[in-house]
Amino acid sequence: MNDFLIRAATDADGDAIAGLIAAAFAEYEGCVFDRAAEFPELDAIAGHFAARGGTIWVAEDGGTVIGSLGLLPARDADAPEGAMEIVKVYVARIARRRGVARALMATALARAEAAGAGEVRLWTDTRFTDAHRFYEACGFVRGPGARECHDLSATFEYPYRLTPARALAPPAMPLPAMES
Repeated sequence: MNDFLIRAATDADGDAIAGLIAAAFAEYEGCVFDRAAEFPELDAIAGHFAARGGTIWVAEDGGTVIGSLGLLPARDADAPEGAMEIVKVYVARIARRRGVARALMATALARAEAAGAGEVRLWTDTRFTDAHRFYEACGFVRGPGARECHDLSATFEYPYRLTPARALAPPAMPLPAMES
């Protein structure tokens, strides 16, 4: 049974989300976490998402943030009208394989479907192979090529797409309690 809570993030969660990102980056050679230079939105994360028409959720266990995932209207020039984008998918190493990412993804995909999104997109670092397997297990299909981000980590990202009909099946175990 899952013993974590999914809830909408608040601006006060920025430091915890920063910790998740920094820890994930530390797992990969060459990934640099510089909050001030590349993640200033973490200073008011919920407000940032709200201003862009989106939401970011966190998974919390015993008062500790153990995961995050955001959903925004897609801004890619080639995105179809109403497309949404998944961003900031991070789960603490000690919380992996507990259904945290799956529960966060199910929450976001349900919101995207309710909003009438015909497509959900995401971009993921080419080095994050575990994430690739997770997204593919959720029904996302990797597109061709990769984009260069021109960031401190010299990141290249793969594109992934999902249509609601291909969305991940409901998890076999019950979802955790949720607040919105």
